[in-house]
Amino acid sequence: MSQSTQSKPGQGGRSRGPPVYGRGPAGATSERPKRARREPEEEVWVPKTILGQKVASGEITSIEEILESGLRIQESGIIKKLLPDLKSEVVDVGIIQRMTTNGQSTRFKAIVATGNENGYLGIGQGKSKQMRIAIEKATSQALLNVSPIKMGCGSWECRCDQKHSVPFKVKGKGGSVTIEIIPGPRGLGLVAGGKVKRLLELAGLKDAWTTAKGSTPTMNSTSKAVLNCLRQTFSQG
Repeated sequence: MSQSTQSKPGQGGRSRGPPVYGRGPAGATSERPKRARREPEEEVWVPKTILGQKVASGEITSIEEILESGLRIQESGIIKKLLPDLKSEVVDVGIIQRMTTNGQSTRFKAIVATGNENGYLGIGQGKSKQMRIAIEKATSQALLNVSPIKMGCGSWECRCDQKHSVPFKVKGKGGSVTIEIIPGPRGLGLVAGGKVKRLLELAGLKDAWTTAKGSTPTMNSTSKAVLNCLRQTFSQG
């Protein structure tokens, strides 16, 4: 009659201890060197036009010289060189879908505004299958569309000599949207909607009344109307 024998630790049998989780021996902590964060490299601007070469060499030092001579800016690097304090902000991002013979096509549409909050504003639009590329295209287009804005104090309630509003009432149109900007006294603030208010802040306005008509939720038309409206400060002045 066979008797079952139990193996004990240290007497030729195998012993199973408590399970050890993780890598390495129990109680040991593995310290891995942290990977250094790679910072995005800044692209070096290489001018391709005669105007760009003059700006890079220092022959032209302000954007006013370009506008007075009537030259056309074809490189976004020119604006970055002459206006280094520009700020870019994504105004709106949408999706464009349409049916093709190969199926449904989806693309992204981005609207970007850039300004230095001191008399310059530009708005651009870009489209691509990738959102990042669409924003980059819109940013480059916004830099090429940067326009100067004539600022002043056109309010009869204020009559100061500071540049905090528009010098007179201006009206601009983009698509079905019509926007009118009326100069306001100091301390009033910007009486406008959320995105329109942000565009006026990028332009440098601090006090103004605004009225808008048309399909204002369409930011493509609304942004064009704002830019066209601010450009009237020079064409009418």
